Amino acid sequence: CAGGAPSLSYQELKDLKKTNVLHIDVRERWEIDRFGKIPASINIPVGELVEALQMDPTEFKKQYNQKMPSKSDPVVFSCLAGTRSKQALGLATSLGFS
Repeated sequence: CAGGAPSLSYQELKDLKKTNVLHIDVRERWEIDRFGKIPASINIPVGELVEALQMDPTEFKKQYNQKMPSKSDPVVFSCLAGTRSKQALGLATSLGFS
């Protein structure tokens, strides 16, 4: 991740994905279409993240086909270069996610 925020190597992410971590790709949908989806990730563009993380859990599950994370669940954000994932981390933290 850019800017000194916690970061993971590719191998660390692969290892984490074997656990119950939720991987949120915050790239735009057109980027997913153009460059591909990261396996076992869900796409929530950074501009929609605050709304998504405040959804009713039933609505989150319906929209993203994934259980909504609790504020203490492990979550990893990714994007193309790290700038938006750092922003996503800040947004999630501001909503009380640890």
